[in-house]
Amino acid sequence: MAIVASLMLAPAYAQSSGDANDIQVAAAEGGVMEEVIVKGQALRREDSGYSSTTLDQQQIRDERVSQAQELFRQVPGMNVLDYGLPGVGSAVVIRGFGGGGHGGDLGTVLDGIPLNEAMSHADGYVDFSVVVPLEIDQMTVFKGPVSALYGNFNRGGLVSLVTRKTGDYLQADLALGAFDTFDAQAAMGTPIGERQQLNLAAQAYHSDGFRPQSRTDRGTFAGRWSIAATQRLQFAVSARVHEASSAGPSYMTQAQFDRDPYGIDPNVQNDGADKGFSTFRLDANYALSETLKLLSFAYTTRQDFTRWFTRPVSATEWRQREETYDREVYGLGTSLNGRQQLLAKPINWVAGVEAFTERTDYAYYDGLDHRERLNPAINDRRAELDSLSAFAEADWALHSLFMPSLGLRADRFTGDCSLNGPETSTSPCGDLNELDNLSPKLALRMQPWSWLGLRASWAQGFALPSGFIKYAASASSLDPNVFKQTEIGATLKPVQGLAFDIAAFRLSSTNEVRTLATGDYDNFGATLRRGIETSLQWHPLAALELSAVYAYTDSEIRKNGNAALVGNEVAGVSRDTATLNARWLPDQDWAFDATWRLVGDYEIDAANSERSASFTTVDVGATRAVRSGLHVYRFYLSLDNVTDRVYSASTTRIGGQTLHAPAAPRTLRAGVQFDF
Repeated sequence: MAIVASLMLAPAYAQSSGDANDIQVAAAEGGVMEEVIVKGQALRREDSGYSSTTLDQQQIRDERVSQAQELFRQVPGMNVLDYGLPGVGSAVVIRGFGGGGHGGDLGTVLDGIPLNEAMSHADGYVDFSVVVPLEIDQMTVFKGPVSALYGNFNRGGLVSLVTRKTGDYLQADLALGAFDTFDAQAAMGTPIGERQQLNLAAQAYHSDGFRPQSRTDRGTFAGRWSIAATQRLQFAVSARVHEASSAGPSYMTQAQFDRDPYGIDPNVQNDGADKGFSTFRLDANYALSETLKLLSFAYTTRQDFTRWFTRPVSATEWRQREETYDREVYGLGTSLNGRQQLLAKPINWVAGVEAFTERTDYAYYDGLDHRERLNPAINDRRAELDSLSAFAEADWALHSLFMPSLGLRADRFTGDCSLNGPETSTSPCGDLNELDNLSPKLALRMQPWSWLGLRASWAQGFALPSGFIKYAASASSLDPNVFKQTEIGATLKPVQGLAFDIAAFRLSSTNEVRTLATGDYDNFGATLRRGIETSLQWHPLAALELSAVYAYTDSEIRKNGNAALVGNEVAGVSRDTATLNARWLPDQDWAFDATWRLVGDYEIDAANSERSASFTTVDVGATRAVRSGLHVYRFYLSLDNVTDRVYSASTTRIGGQTLHAPAAPRTLRAGVQFDF
C-alpha cells in the first residue's frame, strides 16, 4: 500500500545515473528538510565507467548565458547548429549525430522529466528555452546511449539538467545588449519554518535580433514547494509555465549571404512562432531505511506550438508553411534506490518502472499567403505514443582495479494515429504495433594509481521508426533501430592543478529503416561513428585558470537504400571542434576571461554535395565584484565575436539551394549579477 500511495502521489524529480547526491532523509525535528531526489539518487557520476561532462552552478553562472544550450560548447564533441529561427529549436551535434534537439539524437531531461517531444516537428524535438539558466544547479552530459534510466532519444547522449531545490538565497542577473536585447533572470530559495522549502525562478527575455524580422519575446516561471511530512516521508509540488512569441527571418541563399549577410531574403514572408508550455508534477519519497529509499513521481505537461516557415521548394519558388503541435503528456513512475554493501564493498543501485502517454495534435498546411491558409490541410491528425519501461543500474566498488557498472532497460511502446479532419497526406496513420526493446549497459572503472583512472564501456540504445512510419500497418515487421557503443577512456591528474581526460569511441547504428514503396518499409541501413574526445583543466598559477576541449569525429554511412549514399558522411557533423578558455583573477574582485572556439567544416546534406565553411570565433569578458555589507554585485561586460567575423551558424540544402543561417556580428552585452 505504501508503494501504491507514493506512486499515486508521486512527482517528478529524477536525477540521472551518475549525479553526485547522497541519499538523504528528512532532517530531525528543528532541522531544514533535505532535497527530494527521484530515480538514480544513489548513483554517482564519478563511480561509473561512462564518459560524461558536468558543469556546476557557479560554472554555469560564470558563462553568463541566456539559454542552457549555450553551455554545450564547453563539452567535448558538442556543437549547436543555430538555425537562426527564433522560437524554433536548433540542432545539437554529439558523438557523430547531427539531429539532437531539432530531432531525436539527444535525450534531454529536466529534473528527470523528458523534455523531448515524441512527435513535434521531428521525433525528440527539444526547446531549451523553457529552462531558466539561473535555476540550474547542475548540468551533466552523458556520452552515447549509456544511461539505463532513460530510453528513447538517448542515442548520441543525454543532457541531465538538475534545478536548485535547497538553500537560502536570492539572486538575479540583469543584462542589456546590442539589438535592444534585455535578459532578466531571478532565482530564490528559502526555508519555510523547520520542515518546508520554497524555490522559485523566473526569466524575461526580449531581443529585436541582428536581422530584420527576428524579434524574440519569452518568459518563464518555475516554482517548487517541498515539505517533510514525517522524518521519513517527503513531498514536493512543482510547476513551470513558459510563453514565447517570435518573428523569423528564415534562411538566406548563397547570393544573399554574399551580398548582405545580415539582411533577409525578399522571398521570406511573415514567419515566426508562438508557444505556450506548462508542466505540473508531484514528488514523494519514503526512506525505508538509512540506505534504501522508495522514490516516486507523476507529472503532466501541456503545450501549444505553432510555427510559420518560408523556404525554397525549387530553384525558383519559395513557400510558407504552417505547423501546429498541441501536446498533452501524462507520466508516472517509482523506483528503489539503495546505497549498501555487497561482499563488504559499497554498491549503489536503482531499479524501477515508469510509464507515460503522449498525445500530439498535428496540423500541417503549405502554400500560405502571409499566414493565410489557401490550401487544404496536408496533415490534420492525432498521434498517441504510450510507453512502459523497467530499468536497473548498479555501481559496485569491489576493488580499485575492478569497479563495474551494470545497467539494463526494457521498453514497450504502443499507440495509435487517427485523423482529426480531412487531409491530403498519404503518410501512414493507424495503430502502432507493439514494439519491445531491451538495452544492456556494461562499464568497468579502474584506479591503478591515485593520479590515473581508466574506464571501458559497452552500451546499447535504440530508436523507434521515425515520424509516422511507426503507425504504418507494415511497421509490425520492423525492429527498433539499434545503437551499440564501445568506449575506452582515461583521466590523468599527474600534478596538483592539472587534469586531462581522453576518450575514444566507436558507435554503430543498424536496422535503420528504408522506404521500399508507399507504406512499405524494412530494416536495412547502417552507419558507423568513431571519434576521440579530450578535455584539459590547468591552473598554472593561483590567479590563472586554463581549460580546453577538443573532439575529432568520423562518420560513415555503411548501408543505405540509396546506394549513392554509401560511404558518405553524416550531414551536419564537423570532424573537428574545439574550445579554449582562459580566466585570470588578479584579485578577489576582478575576473577577465577569453574563449576561442573552432567549428570545422561539415557536409551540408546526405548526398555530400557541398561542405560548409569552417570558422573560429573569439569572445572576451570582464567582471568586477562590488561588496556592500553582506551583498555582492558583480558587474560584467561581454564582447562576443571580437573580430566581427561573418560566418554561417548553420548551412543546409533545401529545395536544391544552399541556404545559410548567419551568425551574429560583434555583440556587446553589459549586466550585473546580484546576490542579496
